[in-house]
Amino acid sequence: MPQGQPSVVPDDGLTTRQRRNRALVMVHTGMGKGKSTAAFGLALRAWNQGWPIGVFQFVKSAKWKVGEENALRVLGASGEGGSVDWHKMGEGWSWVQRDSQQDNEEKAREGWEQVKRDLAAETYKLYVLDEFAYPMHWGWVDVDEVVEVLRGRTGTQHVIITGRNAPEKLVEFADLVTDMSKVKHPMDAGQKGQRGIEW
Repeated sequence: MPQGQPSVVPDDGLTTRQRRNRALVMVHTGMGKGKSTAAFGLALRAWNQGWPIGVFQFVKSAKWKVGEENALRVLGASGEGGSVDWHKMGEGWSWVQRDSQQDNEEKAREGWEQVKRDLAAETYKLYVLDEFAYPMHWGWVDVDEVVEVLRGRTGTQHVIITGRNAPEKLVEFADLVTDMSKVKHPMDAGQKGQRGIEW
């Protein structure tokens, strides 16, 4: 795309401005690191534009302190850009076996119900559904329903979904899909995650 010009102009009856401002569904998936990080980077851009932002964090522990959360909360409260609301929907990591798996499923479904309510109310201009690909992949949340709700959302509400194993139906529906593949990671050499890099 030289100079930001699209290579194709669809015959959809929209003006250039209407097409440019069309709300997007974005998916960051794949086995590589950086899916959530990239989504939070996009949230920084949205904050700078003054957009209200809703972060819905699925699967990761409610006790987990991520650096992006603190930074976005501070920015949201600064009064300089957009507002930021942060919602934690899960109890534990996907690869940790827990007795409360049913609780995790219920919280994921409750989280999706909250997202649906906010979409209907047009609460935010950007929704970051962090790790939301997992509940769909595991069958906790119906991907057909997700696609239908996102297809029917009103206004200019952008939605970004992160997580490995994004369902094919979601990938086909989304406007922008990035598959992050791992080429190399320090964990391959036995190094654990570190502050400032993983969290």
